[in-house]
Amino acid sequence: MRLENKIAIVTGAASGLGKAMAELFVAEGAKVVYSDIYDAPVDLTIDAEKAIYVKCDVAKREEVATLIQKAIEKFGALDIMINNAGVGTTGSILDVKDDVWEKTIGVNLSGTFYGSQLAAQVMKEKGIKGSIVNLSSILGTVGLPGTVAYCASKGGVVQLTHAAALDLASYGIRVNAIAPGFILTNMTKGMLNNDSFNKLVTGNTPLGYVGEANDIAYAALYLASDEAKYVTGTILHVDGGWTAR
Repeated sequence: MRLENKIAIVTGAASGLGKAMAELFVAEGAKVVYSDIYDAPVDLTIDAEKAIYVKCDVAKREEVATLIQKAIEKFGALDIMINNAGVGTTGSILDVKDDVWEKTIGVNLSGTFYGSQLAAQVMKEKGIKGSIVNLSSILGTVGLPGTVAYCASKGGVVQLTHAAALDLASYGIRVNAIAPGFILTNMTKGMLNNDSFNKLVTGNTPLGYVGEANDIAYAALYLASDEAKYVTGTILHVDGGWTAR
């Protein structure tokens, strides 16, 4: 049990990466508070005594604060914060609309900031040497035409992670990020079902195939666990080699 007796929050857990992380964390011994923007609890294969669902829009600071408070009320501590909730948007620098820009930055970057800051404050107050894991993307490192807001938001997550890791190191709080390549989820399956786009992705991925949600969940498990106790400020690319080219 790699997370035995740990308390974790996973945002954006309705499906895809967040769902895979929440289920894996429980399987590895953690108690999990999982969240998304939906009213009804997400249907996960998790023992109800080991996890609770809290509705949360991470773009709203007050809702993230409530999410963290409910984790403390239920389980008494917070060891792991997974800032996974995100949106995928398109639009070039020439035509992206203000509402798309604001939503993308609000969820992907501001949501990660709120989760990191509020979790870190609780960890510091309680003397917990915790782990914060943010979700960036390969598009936080390299560009892709027609995704300017998404690239900007994920690049911001990279630098937020670096700076926060330095701010929190003296408290023993680690901050890292995962930068997935193209992973088959509900968010990406429409694009990946397009033959030409699928060929573009696989052609630019040295391993030659699209990743699965558990590829990212196991990376998060490592960074969240004590096995990574000497790892902070790292951006872990899980991308089949995309950014190594």
